[in-house]
Amino acid sequence: MRDTLHGARRTSGLAHALARAHGGALDAALARALDAVLSEQRPDGHWVYELEADATIPAEYVLLVHYLGETADAGLEAKIARYLRRLQGSHGGWPLFHGGAYDPSASVKAYFALKMIGDAPDAPHMARARAAILAHGGAERSNVFTRLLLALYGEIGWDAVPAMPVEIALLPGWFPFHLSKVSYWTRTVVAPLLVLGALRPQARNPRTVRIAELFAADPAALGQAPRAPHQSRLWFAFFRAVEAQVRTLETRVPARLRRHAIEQAAAFVRARLNGEHGLGAIFPAMVNAVQMLDALGVPPDQPESAAARRAIDRLLVDRGDEAYCQPCLSPVWDTALMSHALLEAGTPAAIDAAGRALDWLRPLQILDKRGDWGLRRPGLRPGGWAFQYENAHYPDVDDTAVVAMAMHRADRLRGEQRYRPLVERAGEWVLGMQCQGGGWGAFEADNTQRYLNNIPFADHGALLDPPTADVSARCLSMLAQLQPGACARPRTPAARALAWLLRQQEKDGSWYGRWGVNYIYGTWSALCALGAAGLGTDAAPVTRAAGWLGAIQNLDGGWGEDGSSYKLDYRGYEPAPSTPSQTAWALLGLMAAGAADTPAVRRGIGWLLAQQERDGLWREQHHTATGFERVFYLRYHGYARYFPLWALARYRKLRGRGGAARPGAGAGVGM
Repeated sequence: MRDTLHGARRTSGLAHALARAHGGALDAALARALDAVLSEQRPDGHWVYELEADATIPAEYVLLVHYLGETADAGLEAKIARYLRRLQGSHGGWPLFHGGAYDPSASVKAYFALKMIGDAPDAPHMARARAAILAHGGAERSNVFTRLLLALYGEIGWDAVPAMPVEIALLPGWFPFHLSKVSYWTRTVVAPLLVLGALRPQARNPRTVRIAELFAADPAALGQAPRAPHQSRLWFAFFRAVEAQVRTLETRVPARLRRHAIEQAAAFVRARLNGEHGLGAIFPAMVNAVQMLDALGVPPDQPESAAARRAIDRLLVDRGDEAYCQPCLSPVWDTALMSHALLEAGTPAAIDAAGRALDWLRPLQILDKRGDWGLRRPGLRPGGWAFQYENAHYPDVDDTAVVAMAMHRADRLRGEQRYRPLVERAGEWVLGMQCQGGGWGAFEADNTQRYLNNIPFADHGALLDPPTADVSARCLSMLAQLQPGACARPRTPAARALAWLLRQQEKDGSWYGRWGVNYIYGTWSALCALGAAGLGTDAAPVTRAAGWLGAIQNLDGGWGEDGSSYKLDYRGYEPAPSTPSQTAWALLGLMAAGAADTPAVRRGIGWLLAQQERDGLWREQHHTATGFERVFYLRYHGYARYFPLWALARYRKLRGRGGAARPGAGAGVGM
């Protein structure tokens, strides 16, 4: 159930905080927050916080163990079971984000995992889950990836899974569907699936657990999944007809050609296995890679297979009474964002800690590996950072821009050029990744073959990596910070980026947030970029965006938005509970728009002060980040730490200038 939105929660604390906001409360809150986050810095200088998704990832971890026939760790499974039971919604199923609606795939996987662990089907929570699943049409309503898992377990036939023949690995680059035409996450997930689809292995399932009771009709007769809401009727019908022909041709493929295709797909995966960091350094691809190696007959103790399997265990989080599996690790992102917050705070201890953090990031810049992005940019030198500890094939421009801005900012603050070569190389790479229209995607340039989201396999609608407002805003911020005045020169990359970003503004004044929930995240990102680019606070796009943020402020003084804002029939902002990270984004956006000395900002600051806990930190249960819209949401445990710290520090800095000043690019307005 959703939290109460506009109640009088902590009313007295808020009033007290507001009354003292211009006294010592702000300084005291910042000091406590700094002490807390500095104590969490790793000895080598970096930060990494838990990254939590929904029930699907820990459920899939359990099912992987039994798919491989491994001896399950009973203690670990009991902890995962407690975690899964806690996430069960009041509707009986499992949601994709905190307080969200029933989701069929998450519910089927969670039920399957709990039954695999040993929960009795007639236990009250299992009976409620089963009733919810059947009431919503049964397990047959699951998405493509869940159908693939069910096919591997023999619960449904392979005819109920969209055809993805392994011969795709042999297609030339000009072909309408090619691995180079989809996003990095799709590429790394699909490549091992091509092998699995060709070999069609069956889970060992030593406990012989089945879930036929979740189907409303005979699973053996299950047909293809229907068209997803985002898919065009005409395009989908065309691709469904093509798929029917592909199924017919699959039976006629010569054995030698099929073996060659399997070898090519497996070779693609093996070249990118990434050791103990895993294929693509993301859980779904890592699981598929382990299953592919197993299907190919690679022994589990062989180094290649053993490293791939250990990579998955590195994602486990054991909290003592509960455990779960993360979708990936976020050390570069956490460390770079924390560095910005600390540089904003500006105390000697904070600046020293940020310097150690940036020194930790230094050797992680990818300078000698031309990853998959190089297919579209063959002449571009590498120079980016990845999101994870190691993911050399797949750096992203978002992390790279954030790291480069932090390093440039630290050098200016200390009057040094310590990071100049790294920043210049990063800037060169980000510039080279700019898309034709002027924006940026996260990992690819010009990855815009939108028709591919209509193939039957793409029911999740996240096959591609097109330019987005939030990533493009960060890149524009970086360009403006490194080259002040660049936006004023016609036809420069910065001017093209600014024009592109302005075209993306919604009618209500907001911007869409692809990687954070949602319009609050996008609007914060865009406002910071516009400030860095030199747009005045009285410019129409700035005032419209600031007006939108002011209009959606909750009565308690904070801001909030949830995953339902990604629905296809979105008609405008819908109230959601205030969260620390989203409140901080709104405040940073308003301050970038020159609205520091306004009632909305003062109330928002008061809300953050009132919500700070005794240990100096903030807590939020909500998922405020996005993996894939409408499919996969994230809860960064670091977001409730560095973003509120950052907002409070900036407010103190601006208040010291009289409240009306607007920070310049050198002060980090781009972030």
